[in-house]
Amino acid sequence: MHIAPARIANQGGPISDLRINDQIRTKEVRLVGPAGEQVGIVSIDKALQLAADVDLDLVEVAPTARPPVCKLMDYGKYKYESAQKARASRRNQQQTVIKEMKLRPKIDKHDYETKKGHIVRFLTAGDKVKITIMFRGREQSRPELGRRLLDKLAEELADLAIIESAAKQDGRNMIMVVAPIRPKGEIAKSGGRTSSKSSRGSDAEQPEQQAEEAPAEAPTETPAETPEA
Repeated sequence: MHIAPARIANQGGPISDLRINDQIRTKEVRLVGPAGEQVGIVSIDKALQLAADVDLDLVEVAPTARPPVCKLMDYGKYKYESAQKARASRRNQQQTVIKEMKLRPKIDKHDYETKKGHIVRFLTAGDKVKITIMFRGREQSRPELGRRLLDKLAEELADLAIIESAAKQDGRNMIMVVAPIRPKGEIAKSGGRTSSKSSRGSDAEQPEQQAEEAPAEAPTETPAETPEA
């Protein structure tokens, strides 16, 4: 006989995939106590009686096991905590932001320091950064220029970031992804403060950076970056 799964009591939520109490129709179950202790294989009647004795629910947590595994727990509390964890997980996923910074392999020193300053700011805010080296014309035959630039950035950002995705060629571009060492929540609690040398190295550029719009990922074209003939 097919037993309809239990509806969450007093939650107004969707139908659960767990059967509880009288919905469990097997003759015997492997019972787990409320603290995770193994009670052993008992009849369903005894399991229900034990649940009633401690004012808890009998929840079928592993229906495909033989015999099914059931646990004594507060089912309403379990569903509430599970929903809270799911919401927290979704919030964390939504807060994960990947910024992008684009550079040319022959970028001049001033532009390099400015864009590195933006990357430092993104990292200290807890965001990941996708760094893209764009090759044009004959530059495509010199991938080592892009790799050298990415290696330099990785070294200078070592106290702020870890390399999440190593430098790799992607069509006419070369891409590397770096992630902050400190979690975003920890950075928020500390007010975004950092004592890293990378941050100190870009302090002189902060007024200029703050005056710019945040999406600084667009490539900067300068006379110093004109393609080779």
